[in-house]
Amino acid sequence: MTNAGMKWEMHEFSVMSQMVELILAEAKKREAECIEQVNLEVGEFTFLAEEQLRFAYKILTKGTIGENSSLVITSVKGKIRCDCSYEGEPELPEEIHMLFPILRCPKCGKIAQVKEGLGCTIRNITMVVPDVQT
Repeated sequence: MTNAGMKWEMHEFSVMSQMVELILAEAKKREAECIEQVNLEVGEFTFLAEEQLRFAYKILTKGTIGENSSLVITSVKGKIRCDCSYEGEPELPEEIHMLFPILRCPKCGKIAQVKEGLGCTIRNITMVVPDVQT
């Protein structure tokens, strides 16, 4: 494995570690018995690899109430906004696996701002919680 490959895997593990921490904290607040499913939305420009996210999730939930849960990952396409009024997909550079890629407008060629595709969001968590007695 190359250093570059290891750096990306560490990135996914770090991000997923924070996500699992949040998921387990939410489950604890609700006194959940188990977590059944977690739905994530991952932006294209996060450069998070789905396979590594799944691997990290499996390792990080082992021995927890989330151990047997399923992880559903939905990819969010990246979009840009340019001063020339263009909004949509960027012109991607040939080498996209950079920490901070420069995204250019396909209409005018200027550097554009990212509008969508940078986030990694927990959309919902399905968990089994005890019945509340009234």
